[in-house]
Amino acid sequence: MKYMKFSFFLILLVGSFSIVAQTSDPGWQSFTSDYNRYLERKLASKGIPGAAISIVNGKDFSFTKGWGLTKRGKGLAVNEHTRFRLASVSKTFAGSLTAKLASQGKFSLDDPVSKYIPGFANTVYKDDLKVFHILSHSSGLVPNAYDNLIESRMKYPDIVAKLLAVEPICKPGQCYGYQNVMFSLIDDVITKSTNMNYKTWLNEFIFAPLQMQDASLGYDAMVADENYALPHVKGRKRWHTARLKANYYKVGPAAGVNASASDMAIWLKAQLGLYPSVLSKDALAAQTRPYTHTKKEMRWRVWRGHVKDAYYGLGWRVYNYDNETMYYHSGWVQGYRSDLVILPHLNIGFSLILNAETGLINELTTEFINRVLDYKHVVLANNNN
Repeated sequence: MKYMKFSFFLILLVGSFSIVAQTSDPGWQSFTSDYNRYLERKLASKGIPGAAISIVNGKDFSFTKGWGLTKRGKGLAVNEHTRFRLASVSKTFAGSLTAKLASQGKFSLDDPVSKYIPGFANTVYKDDLKVFHILSHSSGLVPNAYDNLIESRMKYPDIVAKLLAVEPICKPGQCYGYQNVMFSLIDDVITKSTNMNYKTWLNEFIFAPLQMQDASLGYDAMVADENYALPHVKGRKRWHTARLKANYYKVGPAAGVNASASDMAIWLKAQLGLYPSVLSKDALAAQTRPYTHTKKEMRWRVWRGHVKDAYYGLGWRVYNYDNETMYYHSGWVQGYRSDLVILPHLNIGFSLILNAETGLINELTTEFINRVLDYKHVVLANNNN
């Protein structure tokens, strides 16, 4: 029995990783290795089943690694092409695609939603609710309106119909209320304005040109072959493998993307402006415009004292973190957690996805951010001497 436990621990530490090229910063390789060792110690200490890690530094450095197992005890070894659910990190794809289409003139972010979704024409939202409101969580609805129905068997159009009858708590643009159902109406806006649905746009104009080989939208694509990470929830003494549920795939733009460590490294680089033919400077600027003030984020315990100001753009959170601009999103759905960090002025991106429902990810991401800022300050000081 002792041998079996030791063997499982060894399997957890084995992962597939890839390091592409070298950065011009000679200390960066050592920095990444040090952080990766810290990360793996933490993951092992908590018995986390599996993880996908991606770190990029400009165009010349990309570190991706799969760690642990797709299923506790008898799964496959996670590699850099193992698919994980991104949960709400999916919103960053919706924001980027919307900004891209708006910059191409397919529609305006200031268009009323009723122009594309007739159901809104006879509601209080008729003229006031704009496209940018639904992606910046400023529709005026109470937070997480009808998220409980996403967990039910009710079909998405029926949930939307109920949503239209809800009285807003403020006018669009006047208050912040995080949404999944309302956010996903961007699919209808895109379909109506372009005669092509959200899934097709995402596959053919984001995933394909970026060569994100494992990325997909929806449940069926997630389980297309066995190289996907199953969800895990914590019992009293250990992690238990849960059933992969299709519920939050109902709201594809809000929570329906699957991706691997390899995919996420590419996505980080796209957000740093390294694929301008796919995401132009105009699109990147539009998606991170600070539409909605989110003061509550400044009181989050893990980042208290670090976050000086907080906003929501189009599918992206926008922070002043220790006087450094940071774009961020997290994701949480049963059995998975995900984090995505972009430090645009430092040209650095970070992604971490776990197939375990654990708050440990908050500590791991915060440690990376703080280490990066400390490291860059030291490098800058040395360069000025």
